[in-house]
Amino acid sequence: MGVSAVDVRTAINKPSLFRAVRRRVFNYAGWGLCALTFLLLGGAMVWILQMVFVRGAGGINLKVLTHIQIGVGGGLLNAIEGTLLLAIGGVILSVPPGIAAGMYLSEYDGGWLAPILRFMSDVLVGVPSIVVGYFGYVTMVVTLGWQFSIAAGSISLAIISLPYITRTSEVAFRQVPRTLREAGFGLGCTPGTVIMRICLPMATPSIMTGVLLALAISVGETAPLIYTAGWSSYLWTGKLTHEPIGYLTYAIWSFITEPEMAMHQLAYAAAFFVTLFVLIISIIARVVTYKRSGWGQHA
Repeated sequence: MGVSAVDVRTAINKPSLFRAVRRRVFNYAGWGLCALTFLLLGGAMVWILQMVFVRGAGGINLKVLTHIQIGVGGGLLNAIEGTLLLAIGGVILSVPPGIAAGMYLSEYDGGWLAPILRFMSDVLVGVPSIVVGYFGYVTMVVTLGWQFSIAAGSISLAIISLPYITRTSEVAFRQVPRTLREAGFGLGCTPGTVIMRICLPMATPSIMTGVLLALAISVGETAPLIYTAGWSSYLWTGKLTHEPIGYLTYAIWSFITEPEMAMHQLAYAAAFFVTLFVLIISIIARVVTYKRSGWGQHA
């Protein structure tokens, strides 16, 4: 009994057909898993935001924004002020060394110091924030005698923010096309001039994304500030040391455990403001990234 050409082609195509079906099944399964994960994460985020905004909006009024916390009531003016001062102070302290480290890692990767810096940055990312707070308490609050203060709190937040700015700056500098560097060298520019006049302006939007990320992280930190900034129900008088300062995350952590309903409302309002600040910063970071990519110009 002979074998026809059709039978031969069918036998040859069976493995290909099987692979095609298998790829399609795995493709649908992968997309289904991605959709399920998205729904779970999106649902959790919506649930959290709904709880924070619904409960927090009930405690928002003019008194919360214009009065300090007094006894079992009052407002959150001192906490809002302290949060902004601590977060901005931490970012200001971490930006110069973070950008400098990222610049060195990108432009002088062959140096002996680069592996050490990268290793220290990676390790610092994994250090729990409460350990950073304990370090700040031992070194600045106790040993240096600064006591609870905005200086100790800002430096602790700067230590936490530093690796994020360093890593983002390194990636931003590496994204600058090498042809631009070569063009600068061809015009007779020194390496320092090429870095500062060509690479840095090109990398600035991406660096700003890392700075905003560090700012959002600083706004939401609690553990390091408990050990370094303490808590104060009064407005900041301008002292960098020997004066505790209020902040929103302490109000969330502490007020919710109080028995008075007024304190619970302040805790919900503080959670509302922290979430709002983080959302605003995240949106700004997305806008910066969107403009940097040039998508808006092609829309």
